[in-house]
Amino acid sequence: MALELIERPSPNWNERPHGAAIDTVVIHYTGMRSGEEALERLCDPLAEVSAHYLVEEDGRLFKLVEEEKRAWHAGVSAWRGQENLNHTSIGIELVNPGHEFGYREFPGPQIETLLTLLSGLKTRHTISVEGFVGHSDIAPDRKTDPGELFPWRRLAQAGFGLWSDAEAQSTEMLASIGDYGRNVAMLNKQLGIIGYHLNDAEKFDVATECAVRAFQAHWRPETVSGCYDRGTAARLHDIVNLIRNAGENL
Repeated sequence: MALELIERPSPNWNERPHGAAIDTVVIHYTGMRSGEEALERLCDPLAEVSAHYLVEEDGRLFKLVEEEKRAWHAGVSAWRGQENLNHTSIGIELVNPGHEFGYREFPGPQIETLLTLLSGLKTRHTISVEGFVGHSDIAPDRKTDPGELFPWRRLAQAGFGLWSDAEAQSTEMLASIGDYGRNVAMLNKQLGIIGYHLNDAEKFDVATECAVRAFQAHWRPETVSGCYDRGTAARLHDIVNLIRNAGENL
């Protein structure tokens, strides 16, 4: 599938830091009532936000910022020990009203365009399989996009990200906010291995709750509660093992 790019240049960019290599793709939803409204904001110099690409629900692809330039999409962010993901990432906005304006599933044509775009990005840049993330992964205390309806499983099947089909039906509680102990220490360690930034390795605090919620939206979307239950533990354990195995095979 050849992509037809619609040029819609945004003035909201600057140079990447010297030597910064692109190693992450961050997927967002626009969270606005229409794609045109989102494009206008992403191209408004007063808004001071942008992305490299925007994908409409009908599959049209808009290019806003050149890939080698630093778009302003991630904001305050951290992933895999790195802060300020704008420096080293590509930002992709998917038109979707989001949780505020009528969140809905992402249409087939939109996802097909996204998959083709990701294939090109993976060819042009050094992006590992775990380098495909959502805005909520890198900023879990602030963001919820692209949300629990985003088809992460399909992306993983195409080679863009990891997935687990481990049994995750159990909602038996293991830990929740305010807790300490062995379960919490293991939870925070595993979240850190995946890439989430946490404040306290021993406590289930607000940062842990936000990270659990983001993890669930990405890898356990049937139950997004922010609580650590056995179903979440099963998926978490599986994803950590996949990351470790990927590292051993490099």
